[in-house]
Amino acid sequence: MSVKKKPLVIVTRKLPDSIETRMRELFDAHINLDDTPLTSEQLAEATRTADVLVPTVTDEITKELLEHPDCKLRLIANFGNGVDNIDVTAAHARGITVTNTPKVLTEDTADMTMSMILAVPRRLIEGASILTEGKDWQGWSPTWMLGKRLGGKRLGIIGMGRIGQAVARRARAFGLQIHYHNRKPVAPKIAEELGATYWDSLDQMLARMDIISVNCPHTPATFHLLSARRLKLIRKDAYIVNTARGEVIDEETMIKLIESGDIAGAALDVFEHEPAVSPKLVRLARAGKVVLLPHMGSATIEGRVEMGEKVIINIRAFLDNHKPPDRVLPNML
Repeated sequence: MSVKKKPLVIVTRKLPDSIETRMRELFDAHINLDDTPLTSEQLAEATRTADVLVPTVTDEITKELLEHPDCKLRLIANFGNGVDNIDVTAAHARGITVTNTPKVLTEDTADMTMSMILAVPRRLIEGASILTEGKDWQGWSPTWMLGKRLGGKRLGIIGMGRIGQAVARRARAFGLQIHYHNRKPVAPKIAEELGATYWDSLDQMLARMDIISVNCPHTPATFHLLSARRLKLIRKDAYIVNTARGEVIDEETMIKLIESGDIAGAALDVFEHEPAVSPKLVRLARAGKVVLLPHMGSATIEGRVEMGEKVIINIRAFLDNHKPPDRVLPNML
């Protein structure tokens, strides 16, 4: 009796060992052992040889790749919640199914967002560097390293989806007043639970907040949602926190406004031109004006394993001729 050939699954980055092991058991899985991002040529070759591609946020799956006559892909099982790295419309037109890994990163990302909301006003990183970088510390002083109290401040959340709501729950426990801008208001029950005030005008909300948290996905509609014009609406004593996508903010304008003192500071886990980080941001970080983290928002062992498990479930469902539970369609973006 002939043995059915396993589908070729190419994984573009190294995943947790348990996930890679299971993929090898189930599929003809080609694993990226050294975790080096694929070059554009290697990525193109993968689309021409694999049945299933498992990319990450670092891989640009473009219209040109998907429309190539030799593209063999049947499924793109993205290892990530966002799909802004994939031209979903082009994939759909070619008959290629796209899936993602939603709902597993909510709590981890919200935890990191809350830690960054704390870090900037209370000057946590700046204070820690006094002890770790050999700077002279003379001991406690009643007027030294003064930050700002969180309790009673207004937090404006941009994007009140699962992560935005999880951030709001944490922030409310710290005594912050919850405000939000979204495409539409959340259900009345959720708004009541969170004590959240809805703003249909992002401009009006920005002008009144003490802290602004970006928690919306990157789509064509949200590119530079915080544009130069909108950034200038933000109060001089306000802070920006971004754990979503760097492209949502006009980074260069934000930098200029922080440098000039027209915005108090920022905490950023993502950057507009990742993995490149503007030297100007690094200088601001050294001056204690911003907190910078290398895209760590969802970086927990548990989260990465759950993402991998979702990828496997989506692949198996697709190969068994079932609808993958996390299919993404163009009209969902």
